[in-house]
Parts: sequence; C-alpha cells; structure tokens
Amino acid sequence: MTGAGQDGSNVSIALVHYPVYDKNRQVVATAVTNLDLHDIARAARTFGLFRYYVVTPVAEQRDLAERITGHWREGWGATYNPKRKAALDLVKVVNSLEAVLHEIEQLFGRPAKVVVTGARDRGGTVSAPVLAELLRDRTQPYLLLFGTGWGLADELFGRADYILDPIRGTGTYNHLSVRSAAAILLDRLLGER
Repeated sequence: MTGAGQDGSNVSIALVHYPVYDKNRQVVATAVTNLDLHDIARAARTFGLFRYYVVTPVAEQRDLAERITGHWREGWGATYNPKRKAALDLVKVVNSLEAVLHEIEQLFGRPAKVVVTGARDRGGTVSAPVLAELLRDRTQPYLLLFGTGWGLADELFGRADYILDPIRGTGTYNHLSVRSAAAILLDRLLGER
C-alpha cells in the first residue's frame, strides 16, 4: 500500500503514557489530558498525518479519552464544531505501542520505522531536515513517539530506528509541553518551506 492516510500520508504519531518517567525518574503511567488530545489532534490534522495514537495501558484513561473524543466526533459535538471533529477523527486510543505497530504493519504491509523524540541530548540522533527527507518515501510508514510526564523510558530509545534531535531554544531551559514539542517538530518535518 502506498500510504493509507489522508492524502496518502505515511506518518503517524503516538502520545505515549507508558512507559514514561516521572520527575523522580520512576517508570509510571501518566494521565491522559484533554489539552493533549485536542491540541495534538489539531496539529496532526494540520500537517496531514495518517493517525494520532494515544497509548495507555490504563483502562480508565482509555475510557476517558474515548469519552472526550467521542463527544466531538459524534452527535451534537460533531455538528457544533466540524473542524474539531475532523481533527479528533485522527485519534485512536490503544493499550500498547505493540498494538500501534501491529496496526500500521497491517495497513501499510510493512513495519513502521519508529522515530523517538526527547528533550535530552543523546548520541546517534538524526536532524529534522534529514528525517524530513526520509519521510518523503510514501511507501514507508513512520511512527513518531512523543512522551508524557518527564519523557519516554530509555527502553523505547533502544527500540527506535531513529532518534530525532531535541528541540533547542536559546538558553539552558528545555522543558516544553508535549503539545508544543509536537507542533514544532511536525512543522519542521512536514511544514511548507
């Protein structure tokens, strides 16, 4: 298949709520937030992504995410704000990263290349311009992982095909919200230049 998404998109993102770190560097499952659901979905639609996966093993958190997105995808919410519906139609709530990877492989006929993001400098990273060029191969699906809490657990970096350079500001402060980081990186990777 040469791209299963809108306009043949081969790029998806996953907002990972487990395994991620808390501020004490303990591996935890974080809570789904309304703002992350809405804002990242809007960025995903703006930049033409195939899907926006919300990954949490916590059943109650999946139910909450489904209730929030369902309100805007069906019935009154969908007719009240069709643009929000269009964005939230990209959201799929799943219990594991493995479920995401399995679905993408089934839909595209080949495994996704996994791209991990994070705020810390690491060795062996790829720049946004280099990754942007790789994403042009519409026959290859890509999955960008974004972490919640204090970032993705190290085990996910070990599974990555690519680790994207962190976003660097002008000083030493580097603690963007995941919503901001996703929007910045999607613009760098898929925005018009």
